[in-house]
Amino acid sequence: MPGLYFEQFHEGQHFRHELSRTVSEADNTMFSLMSMNPQPLHIDAHFAEGTEWGQRLFNSMFTFAIMVGLTVQDTTLGTTLGNLGFQEASFPAPVFHGDTLRAETHVLSVRESRSKPDRGLVEFEHHCYKQDGTLVAKCRRMALMRKRPEEVA
Repeated sequence: MPGLYFEQFHEGQHFRHELSRTVSEADNTMFSLMSMNPQPLHIDAHFAEGTEWGQRLFNSMFTFAIMVGLTVQDTTLGTTLGNLGFQEASFPAPVFHGDTLRAETHVLSVRESRSKPDRGLVEFEHHCYKQDGTLVAKCRRMALMRKRPEEVA
């Protein structure tokens, strides 16, 4: 698996993830309707023209999901046992149809599990930027990570 084990993380580590994703009108409409969010700011072009943005906003919950998803390949693919929580999510700038998103991750802390010797906790801070470098989302995430398996002789 390309994901890293607990022992491979250290405080202060930084990842600039290579994957990026251009978001579309279809993405926005599909996600908004699938998540039961009828907010016209996301799905009604005529309504959105009358707002300060003048166009539909890309759904922030999908932005959040893409931000975290972009980080998985380099950090947790196949090595995480689960997310324990997300904190301090914020969306300082809007995302619109056609924007391309990329992510960066900082490791804030690492500690071994107090109850399970085969795992540890890694606290990440994820940042999501659009193509012009504008920060559009960020959050802190606590992940429960596998330790490297013992070698079998």
